[in-house]
Amino acid sequence: MRALVYRGHKRVEIENVPDAQVPAPDGALVRTTNFAICGSDLHGYHGPVNEERIGNTMGHEAIGEVVEVGPEVRRIRPGDHVAVSAVVGCGRCEQCQSLITARCANSETRVLNLGQAEAIAVPAADSSLLQIPDGVTDEQAVLLTDILPTGYKGVRGADIQPGGTVAVVGAGPVGQMALETSFLFGPSKVFAIDQVPYRLEEAERLGAIPIDASQVDPVETVLDQTGGKGCQHVIEAAGPQATVRIAFGVLAHGGTLSQVGATTDPEMTINLMALFSKDLTYRVGLVSPQYAWPELVPLLQEGKIHPERIFTHHLPMSDGPRGYEMFDNREDGVIKVMLDPTR
Repeated sequence: MRALVYRGHKRVEIENVPDAQVPAPDGALVRTTNFAICGSDLHGYHGPVNEERIGNTMGHEAIGEVVEVGPEVRRIRPGDHVAVSAVVGCGRCEQCQSLITARCANSETRVLNLGQAEAIAVPAADSSLLQIPDGVTDEQAVLLTDILPTGYKGVRGADIQPGGTVAVVGAGPVGQMALETSFLFGPSKVFAIDQVPYRLEEAERLGAIPIDASQVDPVETVLDQTGGKGCQHVIEAAGPQATVRIAFGVLAHGGTLSQVGATTDPEMTINLMALFSKDLTYRVGLVSPQYAWPELVPLLQEGKIHPERIFTHHLPMSDGPRGYEMFDNREDGVIKVMLDPTR
């Protein structure tokens, strides 16, 4: 089968790899019909080069059709149209049974990086797969695998209250999900902070107040527009140290910062003395998509949110390497890239 494979610094190639198989008695084989490139895929894409990852299949945002299941699978059946959770666990422990797979007690590997291939071997199928319900489009289902639940986790973690002030730091794909779902909780103001003009334009269309961090000091700007108080609810949706510092800078005293941007810098530092005086709440962690599905699916079915708007480019799998290059370089107004494995 074909897959997009990591080959080093800014190198993703289409290669033939061994066919995926049902991985265990509780697993399933899913033939993909669509998959997307995630911002976190770019972390490995542009280095530093990880020799251990060379030859690995990329990606973790995919939907498809179940081809085969193991004998211990009870809920999922061949022929089901499913979304594959980007985060998987054993499916048996107390945390997995509570749908918090990111805290699985029996699995060290959380993110299922096998998604950009013609087929995926999915462990713990009953807890890892969502049968895509009526009223949810394929584009929406792809977003349910990772970034929509991730953005929503940021929003829920920020404890947004009606009339509160919100800042979303990073208006890329995850930030866009956080921006859209933050309005569900009735804030009085939502600031979107980024350096990419077309991302800020999209945020403004949602009703957010755009702040271009390449043109102004975002912390000073937010403080000016909030009477010096800052925002009570802040979502960090990018991950680099610079954006984390901005997030803490715009956070009001007694506020809550929810970080869902993936941080890969082992040297990142936080000034705990400065934060101590703010009496803040700080939440950070990996998403469990399954935990958010019961709340997000009805919102999609009822047309309360339209996250599929962020898919700016649809490409055949054969153009996958070009999709990575485009996404990494922020070319042609790209926000999110969908790939079709049938082409």
